[in-house]
Amino acid sequence: MGIGAEEEKMPERRKFLLDMVRGLGAATVGGLAWTGVLDGKKAYATILRPPGAVAEEEFLAKCTKCGLCVEACPYKALLLARPGDEWPVGTPYFQMRENPCRMCRDIPCTIACPTGALAASLVSDSDEQGKAYLNIDRTKIGLAVIDRETCIAYWGIQCDACFRACPLIDKAVTVEYVKNERTGKHTIMAPVVHSDHCTGCGICEHACVTKKASIFVLPRELAMGELSGRYIRGWDNADEQRMQGLSDETTTVTPRSEKSPLDYLNKEEF
Repeated sequence: MGIGAEEEKMPERRKFLLDMVRGLGAATVGGLAWTGVLDGKKAYATILRPPGAVAEEEFLAKCTKCGLCVEACPYKALLLARPGDEWPVGTPYFQMRENPCRMCRDIPCTIACPTGALAASLVSDSDEQGKAYLNIDRTKIGLAVIDRETCIAYWGIQCDACFRACPLIDKAVTVEYVKNERTGKHTIMAPVVHSDHCTGCGICEHACVTKKASIFVLPRELAMGELSGRYIRGWDNADEQRMQGLSDETTTVTPRSEKSPLDYLNKEEF
């Protein structure tokens, strides 16, 4: 091969190497972009995991994206996130409006998990002999929240679709009778969600009659927020335990807190 032919080959080789470098660069940038999507907590702040899911950070560390929980679901309610979805790719989640959790008593999705990302201990109780058994009623997928502006029951129209659909009827969702102030004659049958019983199964959301569900499931942390350590429910043992070991010192949070109550209680300024 002559020198001229070798020189003619050089541009092609350079082009190939340049294209390869560009490809690697694009792959790196793409990988970093996907890492940002997967690691950004805002991307999955509202995701609803299967029964028995551990805390989200631990869940993402343990989940191998094997899909066994999805395969085990007899109702095909669990989905695996795909590229382009708003959730971490390959991880399981629910879309309650389309297909909620059916509260299977044997909890096959949790049992199928090989890594502990779904922990049977979180959906189990113990009998009198101390033997553990599965109890789907202990699951905390999320918490149902009611939009009273769009819920037609709160308009005064009789509707108890969510109440009737709830697997824990009259426990997780109850109906309270409230006077209709607008008419002064009728009673509003108002659905109320109780966080101590709601499992977040989403059956109520699926059953809601409004075009956009007026009752919907959110992760419990998002739905409930967090109380100050100083406020407790005296009838709740867990709340009482939170108070143990707290200092008696108070923290000033408003200008009035710096004053003695006698300085302002007998005055008209509030």
